[in-house]
Amino acid sequence: MSSTPTSSPVLPVNLDLVRKYDLPTPRYTSYPTAAQFREFASPAPLLAHVDAANRDASLPLSLYYHLPFCETLCWFCGCTTVITLNHQSSDAYLDYLEKEVALLAPRLHADRRVVQLHYGGGTPTFFQAPQLRRLDALTRRHFQFAPGAELSVEIDPRRLARTQVAALREGGFTRASLGVQDFNPKVQEAVHRIQPRALTEQAIDWLRAEGFTSLNLDLIYGLPYQTVDTFRDTLRQVLELNPDRLAVFSYAHVPWMKPAQKILEREAALPSPEVKLEMLKLTIETLTAHGYVYIGMDHFARATDELAVAQAAGTLQRNFQGYSTRAGVEIMAFGISAISQTPASYRQNHKTLGAYYEALDRGYRAHVDPMLLLRPGRNVYLRVTQAF
Repeated sequence: MSSTPTSSPVLPVNLDLVRKYDLPTPRYTSYPTAAQFREFASPAPLLAHVDAANRDASLPLSLYYHLPFCETLCWFCGCTTVITLNHQSSDAYLDYLEKEVALLAPRLHADRRVVQLHYGGGTPTFFQAPQLRRLDALTRRHFQFAPGAELSVEIDPRRLARTQVAALREGGFTRASLGVQDFNPKVQEAVHRIQPRALTEQAIDWLRAEGFTSLNLDLIYGLPYQTVDTFRDTLRQVLELNPDRLAVFSYAHVPWMKPAQKILEREAALPSPEVKLEMLKLTIETLTAHGYVYIGMDHFARATDELAVAQAAGTLQRNFQGYSTRAGVEIMAFGISAISQTPASYRQNHKTLGAYYEALDRGYRAHVDPMLLLRPGRNVYLRVTQAF
């Protein structure tokens, strides 16, 4: 059951300031953004940064796998996805993930430990239970996990079987993030994502029954046919599901980057900046009144959640994977478009299956978009086309 609401202060809003800075841009994740990455020819600097980080055997690892496949495309989506109904595609993809891991893992000190693992997408639950077990097995062949490591997965309730939940739990996963976006049927139809509440409830029931201890729900405001009143109803229904965390994103309309988003322009006028701001105000006021702490930007968590505890203690971190309580980790990311981070550099993999597969077939690590941070306060953005 949701908590009883308490009074929450009304947020002041400066609409003139909003209008001044109302420009369409990709959704912000971390600074510098991936849009700033540039190309360069040699992987040598990246190898040097990986090797330099590896000299510290105590530097923990955070692993990320980008699992890009989706059966259908949500018109609002800004992620790197591959749309297909062919589930055999995931077997070939796992073959190449194993190639990529096998190229990098031998460079790492044997004593280094994984403290975080995240499956993102796409739709990680496009992968069936045997494939999820295969991914877990290949990861554990190459990496050692620290006690209490945090394992999380993104889940599409429309593409979930109880056997997949069991396979994930067997692999040590205890955290899940479920895409909801909006419960209004008209909004769901407009964005090409029909998801009755019953599917979300079923997914939550399965996850909790299998022993998942932290559940996040994703929402998006700024979609066609959304109003302040319809979004208020979505928030009401979400609170009834009692999630541990919520991520409430502002829709980023960038059709020049994601052409499918043009379809939304034919559905209905998108909410104005003023209406979107009212939705954000409503969200902050509603969720904080129900006991959630506003972590920042688009995230909320219960007061006892480790994110809220870290925020209060001044130890909250943020990286390309979002908010984190784990400071000083090196992110090792695998799969198309995945972004890795050493203390001195970012690097991003090829963004298409063809380029990613070709690079690995040639024996290269499949990075294309690294950014080197040469010294504090001065960044050089580079891209590599042949990687290690």
